[in-house]
Amino acid sequence: MRINSLTLQNFRNYGEQRAEFSPEVNVVVGENAQGKTNLLEAILLLSRGKSERARTDRELLRFGQEQGLLRGEIFSRERDFVVELQLRAGKRRKTQINQVPVRRAGELSGVLGTVFFCPEDLSLIRAGAAERRRFMDQALCQLRPRYAAALAEYNRVYEHKTRILRDGAEHPSLLETLPEFNTRMALAGAVLIHYRARFCARLAEYAAAAHRECSGGRETLALRYETVKTVTDPFAETGALTEQLLAHQRAHAQAELASRLCLSGPHKDDVAAGINGENARQFSSQGQTRTAALAFKLAERDIYQEIMGQTPVLLLDDVLSELDVHRQEFVLNRICGGQVFITCCEEDRLDALAAGKVLRVSQGRIE
Repeated sequence: MRINSLTLQNFRNYGEQRAEFSPEVNVVVGENAQGKTNLLEAILLLSRGKSERARTDRELLRFGQEQGLLRGEIFSRERDFVVELQLRAGKRRKTQINQVPVRRAGELSGVLGTVFFCPEDLSLIRAGAAERRRFMDQALCQLRPRYAAALAEYNRVYEHKTRILRDGAEHPSLLETLPEFNTRMALAGAVLIHYRARFCARLAEYAAAAHRECSGGRETLALRYETVKTVTDPFAETGALTEQLLAHQRAHAQAELASRLCLSGPHKDDVAAGINGENARQFSSQGQTRTAALAFKLAERDIYQEIMGQTPVLLLDDVLSELDVHRQEFVLNRICGGQVFITCCEEDRLDALAAGKVLRVSQGRIE
């Protein structure tokens, strides 16, 4: 799986730009605010259909422009694909794969899988459970269409139930619909737990190996999946998980009515991380935190390859900062084996990289 070329028109600080890439390592070099991260964002959009940095397509367009274009020539599943996104300020985006309209974002990830690391991913270790759930959701939505459908259903039902609990005191008739929404939440939640438990088991194995190697054997990373307390075995069949989720809902029914909040369900799941037996969120150093977060991402790539039989494109934005020399060398050696994009400000930091294509970015132009 690789992206062979990228064409940009009026995207972020790029005007008209076409770039061709190496199937191996692509080093994107340039000073800050020149367009390095924007280039990775464009690839992510072709893969996932959404940006982590923009709420609307207008924010993706070059200043003063009303339309823009992203086109990627991609090789995946032993076939050639052309993925195109037409951006229009204030209008619905047009997305096509080989000139066929795309209806769901999951169709894009089926063509181009990506794993993205950026400095904000330190929050995987330091922030609350929501960031780690988001990591699981993003990874599993690329891997399992059934998971993506169950997550969408769960989120819809969760919002409905939350509104019922909030407005139930003023409109008691709404509370009569709670049993239906509880059942739907439990059914969808069981699917989420089913896939999350298996994903976390593989994540724990792969991430521990990556972290151990990166730290020179000095540190041990341990991960543990945490879900609803009544779920005694997250690897059980979905039918058993559904019953256990319903039991948890019944136990919290009065508390939910009193608080007007949805207190029961896998929307509170977490992946607990420990380094050398200590809580990583509380006690890890900056270097340990960055190494652990990177280990999550490298493990995600390994899991993707194991399940899909292809290596996703690895996007590393400013990954080397705040790592010591040993950890930098590990990163540069470990990333081989598929197509990689890595950004940095200083090219001389890449001496340990055996081979790769260098793309220099300056004021929205790629050399």
